[in-house]
Amino acid sequence: MDDIKCLFPVLNQKVHDKTLVYLDNAASTQKPMEVIQAVDNYYYTINSNVHRGNHLLSQLATTAYEEARKSVQAFISAAHHYEIIFTRGTTEAINLVANSFCRSFVRQGDEIIVSHMEHHSNIVPWQLAAEQCGATIKVIPVLNDGTLDIDAYNHLFSEKTKIVSITHVSNVLGTINPVKQMTQTAHSHGVPVLVDGAQGIKSCEVNVQDSDCDFYCFSGHKIYAPMGIGVLYGKEKYLEQMLPYQGGGEMIHKVSFEKTTFNELPFKFEAGTPNVGGAIGLKSAIEFMQRIGVSNMIEHDNNLLRYALQKMQNIDGLRLIGEASNRAAVISFLLGKSHPADAGTLLDMMGIAVRTGHHCAEPLMNLFNIPGTIRASFAIYNTYEDIDILINALNKTNQLLQA
Repeated sequence: MDDIKCLFPVLNQKVHDKTLVYLDNAASTQKPMEVIQAVDNYYYTINSNVHRGNHLLSQLATTAYEEARKSVQAFISAAHHYEIIFTRGTTEAINLVANSFCRSFVRQGDEIIVSHMEHHSNIVPWQLAAEQCGATIKVIPVLNDGTLDIDAYNHLFSEKTKIVSITHVSNVLGTINPVKQMTQTAHSHGVPVLVDGAQGIKSCEVNVQDSDCDFYCFSGHKIYAPMGIGVLYGKEKYLEQMLPYQGGGEMIHKVSFEKTTFNELPFKFEAGTPNVGGAIGLKSAIEFMQRIGVSNMIEHDNNLLRYALQKMQNIDGLRLIGEASNRAAVISFLLGKSHPADAGTLLDMMGIAVRTGHHCAEPLMNLFNIPGTIRASFAIYNTYEDIDILINALNKTNQLLQA
């Protein structure tokens, strides 16, 4: 583990004169040197716009960009490379589908299903689209243990239901939702499913053909890649029928003042100059994960999760938020009666980076009647020692805030 940790330059520093313990991985993971070097190498050697140039640099950049697309295709087991759309991240990918799908398929009085545990990025785009189309949003309830009420979900469908959009893994609760089962239920009603994979892409081995979801979205920065690059996977049959999300260069076939025709997939949804360096960085991050083994990384995170949960049982007044049996390496909790922000500030002074607040999930916080949580989340470079440091710091924080 020390060898792996050394691959991440940002971790080799002190914060407030303490060795950095980075436990904010659900927000964003750190980047290994090989990913940083891959992005640097692009800008040092082949920086050029793609698809539009006959000169050598443009051809090399285009090849690298399209190889990154094929790498993503293989990583999530998509059927075709042109079903992979590069975006800025999960948020833009969901906005793309909410905008384009609803314009093509949703009408006045139709219904969209989301869940009570969604990130704002999987709520607000659907609200905006529903308002434009005159549709309504129906919400899957969350049970006290932080799992979805699947029985209630099964009864939400009607002849007006047009799409289901659910998170693979809750960024607050860590709950891993049964997306394959939920997709089967939706498909039995003829309804497509979008899966928000922002947390799932790191916590699960994703196979979009096996789960049979119709759309899957994720961000590169959650899996050791740069910020500003993300992915929308969509089944060809839907992408072909959907109208473009943005207009501009690259997404067109022919343009005149009388009429514009659109490019083929995937370029139809990739208007403007793309983040070529980010895509190359994403490919490098995928190769990093595959070299270690995705299943090995998940097992490592889960071992840390079990160890942390066991240790936390001995902390006075600590309250876990979300106790699903099938969960990812994300722990949200409260410390006595203290506000999460106060606890987070003290932890930071001890060199520990955690996330505090509502985590862009205000409806979920309101459901549990809490202002927010402290959230610790793990990645491949975290160790049992990191957790021991966290536990000791939580005990000290508890004493300071209860004094």
